[in-house]
Amino acid sequence: MVDGRSGVDICPLSTLQRIKIGTERIGPNNVCVCAFDGIKRDTIGEIDLILTIGPMDFEVTFQVLDMDTSYNFLLGRPWIHAAGAVPSTLYQMVKFEHKDQEIVVHGEDKQSIYWDPSVPCLEAREGARI
Repeated sequence: MVDGRSGVDICPLSTLQRIKIGTERIGPNNVCVCAFDGIKRDTIGEIDLILTIGPMDFEVTFQVLDMDTSYNFLLGRPWIHAAGAVPSTLYQMVKFEHKDQEIVVHGEDKQSIYWDPSVPCLEAREGARI
């Protein structure tokens, strides 16, 4: 999920568990975030992950939260600015340039607000970098 209002990139602990990344990779920090429900929450820490978006790999520093979410990752302003991306929530897509070419990445499906976080949307391929 891309959210231009978010000042941090978020990775739920459940996402790390689903893709079998151990908590020993989470580094300490003193960050408190205000969630969508307005409640302030301390993060568990931060983790650097490599995400492949379109033809590009991005190293993203995520704040790790232990809470139920309707997304696997939340890409906020830090990623948007680093990628030079232009997100569109209306069209569920994001655009950025790579090697003088415009890259357009569309959302997979229409997302329901009733999405069940226990059903994984993420698949890790053996040997793939995440």
